[in-house]
Amino acid sequence: MVVGVRYPIGTGSTVTLHLSLALEDGRVAESTFEGEPHTFTLGDGSLLPGLELALYGLRPGDTQRLVLHPEQAFGVRDPARIHPVPRAAFADDINLEPGLIIGFTDSGGEELPGTVLSVTEATVEVDFNHPLAGHAITFEVEIIDVIPADSDDAD
Repeated sequence: MVVGVRYPIGTGSTVTLHLSLALEDGRVAESTFEGEPHTFTLGDGSLLPGLELALYGLRPGDTQRLVLHPEQAFGVRDPARIHPVPRAAFADDINLEPGLIIGFTDSGGEELPGTVLSVTEATVEVDFNHPLAGHAITFEVEIIDVIPADSDDAD
């Protein structure tokens, strides 16, 4: 549903949209199409720069579909971000298996997702790359509303 005037998206615009991120094999990693749309301000850092660039100039009612290479999306996989973690560092009740994504806290107190790659009796190999790193991403959007940065309606 399109609401409001059809302003184009520009820096600082408040944008309401539906979006979908899919992997090369078609698996959907994230989608709002079946739920509530996402609202954000262009340039606030809530979307990757490559995704934001695809939105400039779009207006309510517009749709866009494009494929972003890993460098434009979540980056290339860095082997240096794969680390062995002692099995004893995990609670006994966690069912550790390859593919499990676990939240870790880094030295700065920030949450960092890690994907379990393998498990032995002594060690868990964890990949701290973004789970979508190394993947080409198909980005689809439907623009619902745009409030320009200089509008009285923008907060």
